[in-house]
Order: sequence, then structure tokens, then C-alpha cells
Amino acid sequence: MYIPMTIVNERKSVRQAFRTRGWRSAMLLLLYLVAANCSERPRPRSLGWWKPAEPDELPQMLNADLPFRYPVALYLRRVQGNVMLRLHIDQSGRVVPESTRVVESSGQASMDSAALAGVDRLRFRPARRRGAAVAVSLLFPVHFRHPEGSRLPGDSL
Repeated sequence: MYIPMTIVNERKSVRQAFRTRGWRSAMLLLLYLVAANCSERPRPRSLGWWKPAEPDELPQMLNADLPFRYPVALYLRRVQGNVMLRLHIDQSGRVVPESTRVVESSGQASMDSAALAGVDRLRFRPARRRGAAVAVSLLFPVHFRHPEGSRLPGDSL
């Protein structure tokens, strides 16, 4: 397919091409621009076009004990549950508490609140990409289990 390079090089608009070169040149330019933008060429992941590049090393939790406190009323009733949180960990390894969200609720509001309340005491070694610390977002499960409670369906704990 022949594309008049004068139109491409001069970067004239389609309207200008209609006036100066005629409708065939304008249609060729339009087809060229559409084809260039619709191509399915792979884009590099490191540039983060459709999703950010994954780190080489994931963050590692530094806490010796988990900072989550079982709600007393639920503990006495032996209510168990899981809360799935989305955490954003910055380049220094600290959790950004105001950006933490409950992705999957346990069904108990006090259990979800207890999971969110413990997030600000979590400490991590930051994730790394090519040796440099990077911020990441990840899913973090919080399991509330009573020692005398029954196993939950699908529970591997």
C-alpha cells in the first residue's frame, strides 16, 4: 500500500489533506493512522501500559506477631471468619492505612473493623524491582480463628 510520505512527514490533518492532495490521499492517511493505532503489537511490561510491572522480590512482613485483635464479643460466641484486605505498601515498607480497603468481608462488621485497625501496625521490607525499592499493592488475608471453633469450609489453617 502506497502512503504519500509528504502527508505523513508534514503531519497535515485529514482536512488539510482533503484540500491539498485530494480525497484519495486523505483516505490513505486516515487508514494509515487507524491501522497504526489498532495494531496488536506487544508493549513492554516495564512501561506499565496495561498493568504495572511486577516486582522481582515481594514485600516481606517484619512483624513477629500479627497486630490484629479478635473482637471480644465474637470470640466469646466462637464466631470465626476471614477478611481479605487490599494493602498499598510504599517504597519504605510502610502500609498506607488510608488506602487500605476491605475486598472481601467476613460478614461481621466488627471483624472487618478489627482487621482494618491492625493495618497501621504492620511493617514490611519493601518490594524490589531491579534492586530498587518500589511501592506495591497486594491482597492480604486476615483469619480470625477460635481455638475451640469448628473448621470453616475450605479452611486449610
